[in-house]
Amino acid sequence: MAAKDDFGRAGEERAAAYLRSRGYAILDRNWRCAQGEIDIVALTEDMLCIVEVKTRRSEAFGHPFEAIDERKRRRLWHLAFAWATEHPEAARRRTIRLEAIGLIGAEAGTAHLEHLVDLL
Repeated sequence: MAAKDDFGRAGEERAAAYLRSRGYAILDRNWRCAQGEIDIVALTEDMLCIVEVKTRRSEAFGHPFEAIDERKRRRLWHLAFAWATEHPEAARRRTIRLEAIGLIGAEAGTAHLEHLVDLL
């Protein structure tokens, strides 16, 4: 496994821990279907949150959130509905919201963490 993959996984672990500390219940991690992958599916109050995690060692190639363009947001919506279709009990009567967590730093455990609560 490449160091980049390990770094990304460590970022996802940190993001999940952060969400749990904020009262989110993690329902699924790295869920995959034919259309792609959702990093984290979480529940907070009545919101079903689809969370994209981007981990970068620096901003040399841009801020992590810059990687979430309109095309990526559309894909996340498609993935969100696919997840909800496969998990109807968890998704029933819940509003779906897209979120993003960006981490920037040499080590995922100490990287600066930013959380966007609503990706429109």
